[in-house]
Amino acid sequence: MAEQLARDSQYAATVLKTLSNIQRSDALSKIRSGLIKAKDEIICANRLDLELANQSHISSSLIKRLDLSKNGKFDSMCDGIMDVARLEDPLNKITLATELDEGLNLYRVTCPVGVLLIIFESRPEVIANITALAIKSGNAAILKGGKESLNTFKAMAKVINHVLEIETDVPKNAIQLIATRGEVSDLLNQDTYIDLVIPRGSNQLVRSIKDNTKIPVLGHANGICSIYIDEFADIEGKAKRIIVDAKTNYPAGCNAVETLLINEKLLGTEAYKSILESLVSNEVTCHMAPELLRDLPSSLKDKYSKLFVEATERDFHHEFLSLDIAIKTVSDVKQAVEHINRHSSKHTDAIITENEENANIFLNGVDSSGVYWNCSTRFADGFRYGFGTEVGISTNKIHARGPVGLEGLVCYYYQLRGNGQIVGDYLGGGGKKAFIHKHLDTRGMRLK
Repeated sequence: MAEQLARDSQYAATVLKTLSNIQRSDALSKIRSGLIKAKDEIICANRLDLELANQSHISSSLIKRLDLSKNGKFDSMCDGIMDVARLEDPLNKITLATELDEGLNLYRVTCPVGVLLIIFESRPEVIANITALAIKSGNAAILKGGKESLNTFKAMAKVINHVLEIETDVPKNAIQLIATRGEVSDLLNQDTYIDLVIPRGSNQLVRSIKDNTKIPVLGHANGICSIYIDEFADIEGKAKRIIVDAKTNYPAGCNAVETLLINEKLLGTEAYKSILESLVSNEVTCHMAPELLRDLPSSLKDKYSKLFVEATERDFHHEFLSLDIAIKTVSDVKQAVEHINRHSSKHTDAIITENEENANIFLNGVDSSGVYWNCSTRFADGFRYGFGTEVGISTNKIHARGPVGLEGLVCYYYQLRGNGQIVGDYLGGGGKKAFIHKHLDTRGMRLK
């Protein structure tokens, strides 16, 4: 069963990559229309998932991710499909061109990765996001949603499968949706046919997949993001707004800040008190390093006593995904960099400072997929980067890194176009001819 499903996906991928950008983008337009027409049915299925989730006492952060009806999420999901459709075609771009000899030209050309296996938890809009990115980039995809979103998943899958089979030129097996965990286990063994696994979910999910497959895995296990407030930070104009946004805008997001590092020179100042007050006044529980909790300003301690707790070492390795943040002091920017590189998950980290030298030490020193200066970590997102949407955020150092959009779902191959040449005529192969190796301008070049 799993092998046949993977084989079908591989064959579909070989057809899908030959379709024109117009054919692929038109398919996305029709998927969007199909989802909009079925909105009531999909939202009804989503409500059922929410009811079951509440009955099962699932965490509030997962329920927020699951809900498709709040804050225009459904409409944004559908608009995101067209954002992807309107992006430049990522395929058949020539990224290198070399004239090896007269009439013998080498080209490096972008192409799809092949077959993607995407496993995700809770967030049903991922189905639309990944379907759009996969089709636009010419990749076949096998999608497995979490049990929490099973009813929503089925409703959306029904629409997508119908549209692809009846209304588009995309092969019907280009997007396949599966529902059981057993199928995933079997698919993780199909390294002959599946080219890349992309897990989106908990640390446990990602670790489990990495431990049980030979297929390359792209993803991140945790989003332990940190913000460092430098001694030269603009506290009132920038620092407070950034910290509150990074923590409270969407606490369940993997790009929400989890650790706050404060330069020790700010201790005892009104700026320090103001930073803490900006958090607790927004109902954020501050997990304070023991020495900070002991010296907490009395006015804050009296008014917000329940929102200040003692931090453990684990808190600085922890993704809260809630209105909680771990706080400690560091002596300078270099110690902040050292702390982050020891504790972070290499997702996204930021410095708040007006000192450019310190900013550059931080930007160059932190080993994460996103490193920011004077802005919120919540900007780590494919839509905000202009990618249309994202298939996930990668903390890998090979292939794609950071929010993975279309460019992260293509690789390349080499085309050599000749006119009867053989290696035996050239130096190193038995002949006397020398290679020219003349680099050609690739600007605007694309294979037809």
